[in-house]
Amino acid sequence: MSHPMPVPPATALRWRRAFPGELQQARAARRLTTMLLDGCPLLDEVLLAVDELVVNALRHTKSGQPGGTFTVEITRWDGAVSVAVTDEGAPSEPAVTEAGDDAECGRGLRTVSLLASSWGWFGNDRSRTVAALFGTTPGEAA
Repeated sequence: MSHPMPVPPATALRWRRAFPGELQQARAARRLTTMLLDGCPLLDEVLLAVDELVVNALRHTKSGQPGGTFTVEITRWDGAVSVAVTDEGAPSEPAVTEAGDDAECGRGLRTVSLLASSWGWFGNDRSRTVAALFGTTPGEAA
């Protein structure tokens, strides 16, 4: 985990949706995010994070296996947005890695870590949530 994630206030707007564990559902997760955060100045960054977190869940966890599922949760409050993707777990832990210049993968969490104010994860080999927070530094509004 990189940084502690703040607890949103009780007045925060929160949406959650489960998706089948199929790669084309990444597009559905992006559409949902776009609809919910219409007009958000950080929408592009949030969309990229949602895509990376969903694709990671599908490629690296049991969520991408036949019958798997994943859940996307979006929370918005006081100029901040958090996105969280819960998957069905894996034996390895999410980590920011260095990808070679010619590597075709390995940059997802690095990208999220550079775009987000903070990010983190919790869980185990049965269920894991990876979350990113946006809009908590001066000058950013959500």
